Amino acid sequence: MAAIETLAAVGGSLGSIGYGLAAIGPGVGVGIIFGNGTQALARQPEAAGLIRANQILGFAFCEALALIGLVMPFVYGT
Repeated sequence: MAAIETLAAVGGSLGSIGYGLAAIGPGVGVGIIFGNGTQALARQPEAAGLIRANQILGFAFCEALALIGLVMPFVYGT
């Protein structure tokens, strides 16, 4: 019975642990986007405008996923 009470007490902070784990994905994605973008700029500096635009678009998509992960527990919270 003590295990069930412990799980009930911990249940409130599982959402924040879940979001912390979910934020790892967008963090890695942003790192990959800007790392590869920097390599692309070093290889083809004449295409800087197109590369930078694609970097910003990819960054926006990754951060949108992080923000959705932050908002969903508030929308569907019990």
